[in-house]
Amino acid sequence: MSSTKTLRTVALGGSGMTKQLKIGGSSPVSIQTMWKAPLSSTGLDEVARELMVLEQLGCDIVRFAVPDMDSAEALVSLASMTSMPLVADIHFDWRLALKCLDGNVAKIRINPGNIGSRDKVREVVSKAKDKNAAIRIGVNSGSLPADLREKVEAQAAKGSSSALIRAEALVEAASREVGVFEELNFQNYLVSMKASTVEETVLCNEAFASRFDIPLHLGVTEAGPLISGVVKSTLAFSRLLPKGIGSTVRVSLSDSIRNEVIAGREILAECGIRTGGVRIVSCPRCGRNGFDVHGFVSRWETELMSLKKDITVAVMGCVVNGPGEGKHADIGITGAGDKVLIFRRGEIVKTVSVSDGYESADAAFREELNKL
Repeated sequence: MSSTKTLRTVALGGSGMTKQLKIGGSSPVSIQTMWKAPLSSTGLDEVARELMVLEQLGCDIVRFAVPDMDSAEALVSLASMTSMPLVADIHFDWRLALKCLDGNVAKIRINPGNIGSRDKVREVVSKAKDKNAAIRIGVNSGSLPADLREKVEAQAAKGSSSALIRAEALVEAASREVGVFEELNFQNYLVSMKASTVEETVLCNEAFASRFDIPLHLGVTEAGPLISGVVKSTLAFSRLLPKGIGSTVRVSLSDSIRNEVIAGREILAECGIRTGGVRIVSCPRCGRNGFDVHGFVSRWETELMSLKKDITVAVMGCVVNGPGEGKHADIGITGAGDKVLIFRRGEIVKTVSVSDGYESADAAFREELNKL
């Protein structure tokens, strides 16, 4: 099954100092992440600096939880300090969405299942129209409307496939809200339907994509810590993206925000969705280890991934994996005895003594990297 529909285009940002980002249509798939700490008016300069790092790593959109008016005001202030399109995540109180729309917040994410009456949704949509802001309809399996929850429970009791009936309920919940937005003549929106399992995520997004031309935001919610979260997200995205399903992605992890972005970038690259940028290949390390692969990758990963260079960097633990197996790399580093070797396309170009410390090896590597 593949999506053959031509998706509508949703525009984010473009007001004030925020750059405009287009989602859907023929636009590239965007990477999104979510800020992992409460937002307040203090420390916004540091948040803005981290947003710059995330942008260099490949992040396109950052979402912030807005549980109260103080955080809404802080987000409005932050939106004037960065070019990154910011998203306000709103639950329960529609007035928080209205407050965020007073500033340059590019998109509002609302969960119609808990935002309240249709009049409140209508008010948010009306202000989004006035501000040329986008909206994401976010439906979660844990916050379905009461009648759909009852339907899921009843069908499950009869022995129906739990993944399928929950997926169908997610699509039905999203379809209802799509109807409301269309009645209000508002089309600058996208949809997400999130479940905590791969199968439900795939089923509901496939079903929705077969019916609508609306861009979809993909994500496996509550995916877990680093390893299980990356595994679930990879399995779900790799089944959907090649079919043309998914215009933005978020890898939800109980881990760092930077790792969410890097994981999203790597998944898109391996699915053939994104090209270019630095590709790091490194060995897992073994008893032959002659170089601290883990330490080097930890020190250099963020900087390397931030470079706008279409190169492969090899970080190898010994001469077996070093210039030999890493000879395809544009630049690499490995260890041999009491030496650290830096190589380019399999040819050793610099040797540093281990006794000089990792700072000397890093400096030598940087010198060769700059030559590229």
